Amino acid sequence: MALIDIINHKKLGLALSAGEISEFAAAAKDPGTPDYQLAALLMAIRLKGMDARETAELTLAMAHTGDMLTPSVGGVAVDKHSTGGVGDTTTLILAPLVAACGGKVLKMSGRGLGHTGGTVDKLESIPGFQTELPEEEFLRITREVGCCVVGQTGELAPADKRLYALRDVTGTVDSIPLIASSIMSKKLAGGAQAIVLDVKCGSGALMKTREDSLLLARAMVDIGRRNGRRMSALITRMDEPLGSRVGNALEVREAIEVLSGRVKGPLLQVALALGSQMLLLSGLSDTAEQAEEMLVVALESGQGLSKLAEMITAQGGDARVCRDTGRLPRARHERPVLARDSGWLRAMDTELAGEAARLLGAGRKRKDDVIDPAVGYMTFRRLGDRVEAGEEVARLFHNDEKLAEQAEEALLNALTLSSGQIIPAPWVLARIDQDGKESSL
Repeated sequence: MALIDIINHKKLGLALSAGEISEFAAAAKDPGTPDYQLAALLMAIRLKGMDARETAELTLAMAHTGDMLTPSVGGVAVDKHSTGGVGDTTTLILAPLVAACGGKVLKMSGRGLGHTGGTVDKLESIPGFQTELPEEEFLRITREVGCCVVGQTGELAPADKRLYALRDVTGTVDSIPLIASSIMSKKLAGGAQAIVLDVKCGSGALMKTREDSLLLARAMVDIGRRNGRRMSALITRMDEPLGSRVGNALEVREAIEVLSGRVKGPLLQVALALGSQMLLLSGLSDTAEQAEEMLVVALESGQGLSKLAEMITAQGGDARVCRDTGRLPRARHERPVLARDSGWLRAMDTELAGEAARLLGAGRKRKDDVIDPAVGYMTFRRLGDRVEAGEEVARLFHNDEKLAEQAEEALLNALTLSSGQIIPAPWVLARIDQDGKESSL
């Protein structure tokens, strides 16, 4: 079937058949297919949409353009995916905690791009840590340790890789079917039997509103369900950094402090909520309350931290960082960020706050940019807190004074103060179950 016929069908608002969708995915993988034809079909999908059946079939077709992992890990292989944010280090907390409770966390993660951080970059700030492993080693570590986190391979959903790049330059990023199929094609190819989704909502998220976050969550849950996966999604806030530290080695340090029991707060709260869903889908607990109790026991007993050290060792890293975070990369300089005005912290442009870390060198603007694992910042105020002029609201850790000046300006511009105090929304806004039904936690 000619690709031009498929373009014309979608241009007229017609639903594509399974055969047409398979042809589209194969064409996207084929380097001989002109970019302009793929771009035309992407725009037709953006304007005319796709129904649930089309979206699920596109996801599976893209997944099958590359390797399909069929893991045998001695239990239910469970994965967690976040749509991206700032200071979001939940994977480094929940993966070892879930593993300590008997779970098998099989996770492929990405690198940071733009204002969002990448789990792979964070882990690679640990001396010696390897995120590129053969498939057999990936599965062995998951089976024996209970958790393994690696980078996504080039053979995973190659059709999506090409379409993702085209969407970025053709104004078709903001399409729920295209976003959902892009994320889930890699998840289906990764082989997890159970998938928990963390769909962020707010100024630092891909989806800015609760309504759009719910639409995306339902679309991804439906794709997973139609393809035989156990699914659950949480809608969580991303209108301020989740953790108090932003930057690769800094975020690893915070995750270790959380697992050591020295730090609590939103990062732990969201990690426990997501981890509870992972235990539920794995069949290791009957209720979310029971699952969270199991995770808390693993945290307070030190089993979670021990499991993180075990994973680090298995992946070639220096597990002594779990006892001495001073072994992590450290920036040469520190710089206090002082508030310009007094008032109550009413809002934060979290995308701009993430950009501050990128300006320091903690992130990338292009995929080939080199990051500095040591740099970043620590925040001392959250939404609803009182701020006084001249007070230190953040501290930069940097290796370049000029970059630090730019990052400081971005951080201060991200803050909105008011004369009245606000009460922030809960960190977990809603849950979407296997059937797409919404509930609160």
